[in-house]
Amino acid sequence: MIEINDKPLSNFTPREIVSELDRYIIGQTDAKRAVAIALRNRWRRQQVPDDLRDEIAPKNIIMIGPTGVGKTEIARRLARLAQAPFLKVEASKYTEVGYVGRDVESMIRDLVEISVKLVRDEETKLVKVKAQDMAEERILDILVPPPPPSFEDRPGAMPNISTTAGPVELRPETGQSPKSNATREKFRRMLRDGELDDREIELTVQDKVGFPFMQVFSTSGVEEMNMNMQDMMGSLFPKKTKSRKMKVVEALKLLAQEEAQKLIDNDKVTQSAISRAEQSGIVFIDEIDKVAGRETGHGPDVSREGVQRDLLPIVEGCTVATKYGMVNTQHILFIATGAFNVAKPSDLIPELQGRFPIRVELSSLGKEDFFRILTEPENSLTKQYIALMITERVTLEYTPDALEKVADIAADVNSRTENIGARRLHTVMEKLLEELSFKAPEMGGEKVVFTAENVKAALQDIIEDEDLSRYIL
Repeated sequence: MIEINDKPLSNFTPREIVSELDRYIIGQTDAKRAVAIALRNRWRRQQVPDDLRDEIAPKNIIMIGPTGVGKTEIARRLARLAQAPFLKVEASKYTEVGYVGRDVESMIRDLVEISVKLVRDEETKLVKVKAQDMAEERILDILVPPPPPSFEDRPGAMPNISTTAGPVELRPETGQSPKSNATREKFRRMLRDGELDDREIELTVQDKVGFPFMQVFSTSGVEEMNMNMQDMMGSLFPKKTKSRKMKVVEALKLLAQEEAQKLIDNDKVTQSAISRAEQSGIVFIDEIDKVAGRETGHGPDVSREGVQRDLLPIVEGCTVATKYGMVNTQHILFIATGAFNVAKPSDLIPELQGRFPIRVELSSLGKEDFFRILTEPENSLTKQYIALMITERVTLEYTPDALEKVADIAADVNSRTENIGARRLHTVMEKLLEELSFKAPEMGGEKVVFTAENVKAALQDIIEDEDLSRYIL
C-alpha cells in the first residue's frame, strides 16, 4: 500500500499515482493515466534547464463523461494527493465581464489564497514546538505570577543590602527565588501531564473590531476590492484587547497559534505561496459543458461564449492581480470536465479548445462496476454504513449476493430512468437501510445480515412500480 504522506507526490511515478487512485476509484484507467502523467510532468519540468523550463507549457486536460462516473471523485482525490495548491470550481458560476457576479479571475485569487494557507500551515508546523513552549511560558506566568522585584532590583537601590534573615538568593537566569522556581516547575509538569486542563484562567486576547458592512459594485474583482477595503479599515483603527475566561487546554491552543503567527515571516510566506501557485497550481473546472455552445437569441442575458472568452486568457497565460501581488497563470495546470450530453467539446470556441490538447473520455458504469464500487474501495458505501451502525452497537453484514442484487437494481433503475451513474447506489442503499437506520438505537448488540432475499423484499415493490421508482430511486 502506498503511503502518500511519507514522501512528496512529486517523487511518485505515474504508475504509483494510478495505483493510489485505484484505491478509491473503480475503472476509468485512461483518465487516471492522464492526470498521473500531468502531475508527473510538473516535477519533470522543474528538472530541466532554466532557459527551457519557461517554454514548457502544461498540457491541459478535458475529461468527458456522463454524470456519476468518477470525474469529481478524481478531482477530490487529486486534491489530497497533489500536495500543491488545488482548486475545484464550477464553470457555470462565472459570468462574463460587464455582469455582476464572479469573474473568472477570481479562481486565480482563490487558488492563491489556498496556496498561502498551504505554505502558512507548513511554516506553522516548523515553529510548532517553539510556539508551544512560548505559549506554555505565558500560561505559567498566569498560573504562577513572577514575584515583585526585590528592593535590590529597584532603580537607584543600594546594592548588597542584607536583612537579618540573610540575602535572598535569586536564580540568575530567571530572577526568581529557588522556592518560586520550584513551584513554577511543579506547575509545568502538571500542565504537561494534563492535570490543569480543566482549570479556568483569565486571558487577554485581541478583540476583532467589527466594521459597518460596505458593498462594492464592480464588473470585476468584487471579492478582491472587498478584502482590500477590510484590510485598509483594519489598519486605521488600533487593535483592542479584551479579557476572556477559558480553560487552560483551550488557552494553550489559542496562545500557541498566536505565538506561531509571530514567528512566521509573512513576506516569505507570500513570496513562496505565489511561486507555488504559479509553478504547481492546479485548477479543476467542472461543468465546462454548461458554458459551451453559441447563443442564437439576442438580449441582455449572460453569454456563455462571453464566459469562454474571459476564460481563454487565464488558461492561455496572463497576469492576475491578487491581494498578495501579481500572479502569472502561464504554468498553472487546468483540468476541465463535463458530461457534454447536450453540447460537444467542439462547441467550445476554437481558441479554448486549443488550450485543452488532451481529451479523455470516461465510460459509463454498469452492474459489474457497481459491484466493485460497493466492495473494493477503502471508502466504499458498504464500509461507511457498517461504521455508522457500529456507533449504535449494531453489527451490519452483507452477503456477496446481496451486494450483487443492489448493483443489479441500481443498473436497472439507471437504464429505465435517468442514468446518474454511481450516484444511484446512494439512493438504493439509503432506501434499503432506511428501516434499520431508524430502529438502530433500539437494537444495541444485535447483528443484522442482508441477503439477496432481504434486498429483493425491501425494494421489489418500488422497482416494479416505475412511477414510484422514478420518485424514490
